[in-house]
Amino acid sequence: MSEHYQLIGTTAVEISASIESGIRTGALSPGAALPPVRTLAAELGVSPATVARAYQELRQRGLLATAGRHGTRVRPRPPVAARRSALRPAPLSGARDLSRGEPDPRLLPPLGPHLAALATDGGPSVGYSDAGVLPELAETARARLRADGVPAGELTLTGGALDGIERLLGAHLRPGDAVAVEDPGWANLLDLVAALGLRPIGVPLDDEGPLVAGVAGALAAGARALIVTSRAQNPTGAAVSAARAEALRALLAGRRDLLLIEDDHAAELARVPLHPLAGATASWAFLRSVSKPFGPDLRLAVLVGDETTVARVSGRTRVGAGWVSTVLQRLVLSLWRDPAVAELVQRAARSYEQRREGLLAALAEHGLTAHGRSGINVWLPIADETSTVTALRDAGWAVAPGALYRIAAPSALRITVSSLDTADLAPLAAAVAHAENPPPSRGFPT
Repeated sequence: MSEHYQLIGTTAVEISASIESGIRTGALSPGAALPPVRTLAAELGVSPATVARAYQELRQRGLLATAGRHGTRVRPRPPVAARRSALRPAPLSGARDLSRGEPDPRLLPPLGPHLAALATDGGPSVGYSDAGVLPELAETARARLRADGVPAGELTLTGGALDGIERLLGAHLRPGDAVAVEDPGWANLLDLVAALGLRPIGVPLDDEGPLVAGVAGALAAGARALIVTSRAQNPTGAAVSAARAEALRALLAGRRDLLLIEDDHAAELARVPLHPLAGATASWAFLRSVSKPFGPDLRLAVLVGDETTVARVSGRTRVGAGWVSTVLQRLVLSLWRDPAVAELVQRAARSYEQRREGLLAALAEHGLTAHGRSGINVWLPIADETSTVTALRDAGWAVAPGALYRIAAPSALRITVSSLDTADLAPLAAAVAHAENPPPSRGFPT
């Protein structure tokens, strides 16, 4: 904890407000240690139970985390932080930033012609009473999902994949409920689970998706929801294989006490077949975002699922945001219908695959085994995240530390390949190898 920030308060509410203020202003940085309960209680002249209640309230809201023998600390990315990437070291001037996990803007389809066409066409005026999912978009979305083997279900739209997951969890679960999540998994999802006051149960995975034994263990531990990334898993690039899907469907078959959420965020960019789990449980939802293939600013995801699940999401949307903009819906529909855009997306998918596989091969030449079956990221297990990230930054490469994505999984780095060119692969792999296995110091000459 910063020596210059003094916690204050005589009640649990006042103490938690003081801590939150410190986090919000940056006086308490991500990862900062808080005083032990009894120590802070003595400093403030209150009972240990008062401090414990304050800490508990902030843990339930996702601001604090218990770090075992390391005590209570500010979460790496608390939901009130001014900036979301506090653990990523700022790249040095001229350094290549491979930490962001974003698509290559050079490979995104141009929106200008489609926006111009929409402006010329005008379209019908949409009011509060008749807004919702455009029938033509719903029809096209169903056809695209059906072609990938996703079962028919009710359909609605959300403002992106994470928005859909938040609405699903909020409609089915309550603070304190357990959620099975991939470990390592999507950092934003781990943050969301913490912010909702839910209890994450990490499920180990390999290149073929979540391990069956891990899912079974999470179910035995009381998980009320399971979130699975179908393809291009962030950060590992895992993709659910046919055999793994069959085994997981058998494990989940008929479960009436579990919400199954599938996230197919990469969609057309994933160069591996989709093997959906959708429909294995009574309550299920399948999400497909348009952000990765068509542009991060297009905040739209298609959500299909069983009638009750989709009705809950639609109902909560209606009393909150209302609907996903029909202007955005018409833009997405225009992109879907354009053969030239489809070819651009496929070109991007091939390019990401070449860069990803090229980096995996370059790392292997240095004896480093990394993972990246699909998507735009490579996951590299390493011994020491801090020293390797720092050494790479000093060498001109900024990568993401695995701590952002892990619950109990071993140390690793996430390297985003979307901004790499072929000429970058060998120098990057050599820099990683040098950072992971630096030459021994020879000391001073005698």
